Amino acid sequence: MSAVDVLIRLVYLAAAACFVIGLHLMNSPGTARRGNRVSGLGMAAAVAVTLVLLIDSGTVTTTGWIVLGAGILIGSIAGLYSARAVPMTAMPQLVSLFNAVGGGAAALVGMHDFLRFGGAGGTLTMTATVAVTLDVLIGAVAFSGSLVASGKLQGWIPGHPMLFPGRAVLNAALAVVIVAAAGLLIAGRAGGPALAVLVLAALVLGVLIVLAIGGADMPVVVSLLNACTGVAVAMAGFVIGNTMLIIAGALVGASGGILTKLMADAMNRSLTAILIGGFGTGDDAGGRSTGGEGVQTIEADDAAIRLAYAARVIIVPGYGLAAAQAQHELREFAGILEGGGVRVDYAIHPVAGRMPGHMNVLLAEAKVPYSQMKEMAEVNPEFPRADVALVIGANDVTNPAARRPGTAISGMPILDVDRAGTVIVIKRSMGHGYAGIDNELYTDSRTRMFLADAKSALESLTAAVKTLVR
Repeated sequence: MSAVDVLIRLVYLAAAACFVIGLHLMNSPGTARRGNRVSGLGMAAAVAVTLVLLIDSGTVTTTGWIVLGAGILIGSIAGLYSARAVPMTAMPQLVSLFNAVGGGAAALVGMHDFLRFGGAGGTLTMTATVAVTLDVLIGAVAFSGSLVASGKLQGWIPGHPMLFPGRAVLNAALAVVIVAAAGLLIAGRAGGPALAVLVLAALVLGVLIVLAIGGADMPVVVSLLNACTGVAVAMAGFVIGNTMLIIAGALVGASGGILTKLMADAMNRSLTAILIGGFGTGDDAGGRSTGGEGVQTIEADDAAIRLAYAARVIIVPGYGLAAAQAQHELREFAGILEGGGVRVDYAIHPVAGRMPGHMNVLLAEAKVPYSQMKEMAEVNPEFPRADVALVIGANDVTNPAARRPGTAISGMPILDVDRAGTVIVIKRSMGHGYAGIDNELYTDSRTRMFLADAKSALESLTAAVKTLVR
């Protein structure tokens, strides 16, 4: 083994350690930034020594280096621009887009190697052929599914489940086609045509699966597709014999799979039920009404009095806050309350927002202290001791209907906001949430509805509270 080989293996080992440490640091909002930096350092080192490996092998032509350099340059510029230009509220759809890029790239690696070395008389072993088949299949599903998920999150595709007659039959037919094409590839028959059929069927299947899933389940879908991309990358590593790809892909696949299970549990829904689709209504623009009987409304001045003279306020942010891009207004408002002696905490439901951790990142961008972000298990016992629970754009995750059987969200863990002394709900209208059912919180005797856009409501509250805490 040459000195270059030893160096490459040592750097790969160090990079893998950085990935593991980075994932561990991402367990807490307070250390998540450092975890990103550590993981990024590991990836930069892995890419650098891979380039050294290519130089040492001498197998890359001048044209190859030009293409490689152009790809690195374009990808780096696109990534840097996306990270700086895309607002934090649009981060879920950007993550879905990145998932698509990863899955598509892994599938292309598998397709290239099969067309170059596979087929009748090829040099691919049976193990490598199986890895290629799995790589192409999972990567293609992750690619098309992630694009659809990104479109749903961006609003380009309706968020409600898109179902049509014969969907189950078509999905079953596609599954049969995929199994047949995969069998032909592994058996070394049909070659390129079987690969083309496999890719096309997997792409269509990815689209159909995600189209049928409603917006309420999108956090789980994003996490699952991330796991699929990781598995596809690991398979690509087996195909080209790169241990770093295998390790990185396996870590992403495993962590994404664990997160998918945790998110499904947080919604009290099985992964099978989520993938079958048809649940929920998508993002309600506010046109429908829950009736309004028994609903008590409140204006900014009255709400400001209750908030300014409270000893403790627990804020419950939801997707409505993110959609209005009102995180900075919320932080300013909370700062004024704190200046007046009010204790303020933030209750974060596991599926708040559009992806795992979305709300934590959104609040961190607005400089909300990590110590004030409380997870559901930690904050639920505190609601009875809160004078006011301020709900901003959250719906299903606060619905007491989850505590009794016979509803669409029965058994779903919720934030116990109805146990606070007073509940103030900021919402655009009395429209339904993703589950498509009435929120029983809104007719509770302790609840007051402040019907307004999150940003304008917080601006009004800020102005009113300022006059009380001077």
